[in-house]
Amino acid sequence: MLSLKNSLAVLKKTDALLEGHFVLSSGLHSPQYVQCAKLLSKPNQSKKFISSLASKIKKNVKSFDIILSPAMGGVIIGYEIGRILKKETIFCERVDKKFKLRRGFYIKKKAKVLIVEDVITTGKSSMECVKLINKFGGRFVGIACLIDRSKKSSISKKIISQVKLDIPVYKRNKLPTSLKNIKITKPGSRYLR
Repeated sequence: MLSLKNSLAVLKKTDALLEGHFVLSSGLHSPQYVQCAKLLSKPNQSKKFISSLASKIKKNVKSFDIILSPAMGGVIIGYEIGRILKKETIFCERVDKKFKLRRGFYIKKKAKVLIVEDVITTGKSSMECVKLINKFGGRFVGIACLIDRSKKSSISKKIISQVKLDIPVYKRNKLPTSLKNIKITKPGSRYLR
């Protein structure tokens, strides 16, 4: 498995760990952002990262039938984890602001489902995936992600991550002076106002 030090080195080498003033999809502000798309754009660098996460999943999740990833960020990671662990992999997409299964994807009743994401901050996307799993009568068994930057929450005990980062987040009206003077960037595929 890839150590924390080596994982951080890969993130920096691929320009995936960014510094600045970012508004996350949750609406929270942060001085750092992990752009997993940059990591994944370098397959030779990301291979060890993803393989290490797959090993952690194998060690910590006794059994599961299918992987569900939220589009857009989790699609490649879910596919790669599924390929390594030889599991079917599907993804959900936002339709009218809610996750739905499209493209003929479905979850069999009582199927054990592992959610695979790129980055978890608030856990909102993961919890939306859990609702979708429940809607189909599946059984949620856990969450895996490349980067866990969540704080203590109801889902944090269920998260298996390659890297746990403690990056501060702030509400717009509680920004530190250091962020107030930096131009805002809104990365990611979803932005909530």
